[in-house]
Amino acid sequence: MKTYSAREGDVKKDWYLVDAKGKILGRLASEIARRLRGKHKPIYTPHVDTGDFVVVINADKIRLTGKKLTDKIYYRHSGYPGGIKSIAAGKILKEKPERLIHLAVRGMLPKNSLGRRMLKKLKVYRGEEHPHSSQNPHILEL
Repeated sequence: MKTYSAREGDVKKDWYLVDAKGKILGRLASEIARRLRGKHKPIYTPHVDTGDFVVVINADKIRLTGKKLTDKIYYRHSGYPGGIKSIAAGKILKEKPERLIHLAVRGMLPKNSLGRRMLKKLKVYRGEEHPHSSQNPHILEL
């Protein structure tokens, strides 16, 4: 018996809709990353993008446990000496809650060109409305 290896053209990509209202950030992000990678499918192949599209709504109503709103710090660097910037998770949640989910999921995907391609299939929106209703996304209960 030969091992099956999926090809990019053979994969059927579905659309899923996730409501983040009241969900904990890390638990939600790990399930989203699993769907984006395609690990829930029997045809999963590590070097091929077998994942689905995920649309997340109500990003502003996500929860963080403990003191993460004040103590969890995200860093970025400009590339210049002394160019490090830091921002607390609570401030990101207030200003750009979509970015918080995006960062959490990005950290759970592969750190290469395949991971960057998978991340493009994640669509995050602050409120209830999203422009992907024509794709008929399946509602994903987590």
